[in-house]
Amino acid sequence: MGAQSIEVRQVSGALGAEIGGVDLSQLLDDATVAAIRQALLDHLVIFFRDQDITPAQHLAFARRFGETADYPMLKGLEGYPEIVEVVKLEHEQANFGGAWHSDTTYLDIPPMGSVLVAREVPAAGGDTEFANMYAAYDSLSEGMKALIADLKAINSSTNPVAAATRQHRIGEGAKRDPAAEMRATHPVVRTHPETGRKALYVNPAHTISFEGMTAAESAPILDVLYEAQQRPEFACRFHWRPGSIAFWDNRAAQHNAINDYHGKKRLMHRVTLAGERPV
Repeated sequence: MGAQSIEVRQVSGALGAEIGGVDLSQLLDDATVAAIRQALLDHLVIFFRDQDITPAQHLAFARRFGETADYPMLKGLEGYPEIVEVVKLEHEQANFGGAWHSDTTYLDIPPMGSVLVAREVPAAGGDTEFANMYAAYDSLSEGMKALIADLKAINSSTNPVAAATRQHRIGEGAKRDPAAEMRATHPVVRTHPETGRKALYVNPAHTISFEGMTAAESAPILDVLYEAQQRPEFACRFHWRPGSIAFWDNRAAQHNAINDYHGKKRLMHRVTLAGERPV
């Protein structure tokens, strides 16, 4: 399958593109992989529909874009420890990932991206929103850009905003003590290692304060940044079907799993790709 067969259809003005003309159950040639990677860099999140892939094929596809990374909170699937179940059951209220975030920014080296496959989804609800952090940064005033240029943000795994969304899964498949904090400090403004563009790199799920400031002192500035990140014109929304796949760039996009399907089951499989230290 050659790269010339790929179709890239932009889904919103801010970010996101649907990729057609490719079967991810098959071994992809280098040209096709390069075209998909370029689409990811151009659109920050890319979507595939109607892909009937096994866990082994899921892993094989992800590995064409980098090494897989461990998710520190939960155990993976039996036989496929790199694949984590993202699930909400019918009787549960908390929704895994149900807050705006960039994945695991409490790690010193957070991931480059993730490949999420829909296995079982409700007929309605359970969409995921994605937001463009280049656009969020570009929207700031010159004064705000100057203020945050050299700031560093402290990120914590025990921030209650994120911890609440993991409560059901931690209860049944924790890899570590959830009360044992993981903490990392990263630039508030991150330079993307491939595009060279600047992106806002704080998020309400994990960021707790700026380095050298109290949480109370940090909060008003963080609120301004979060408001910029969550503007609807910088976002797109993806409706899942079984066999749908989202592949996002964790370095320049954030996401939020919408919790609007109580009483229904939603089961996804996620593979995380290793990244680099933010600068």
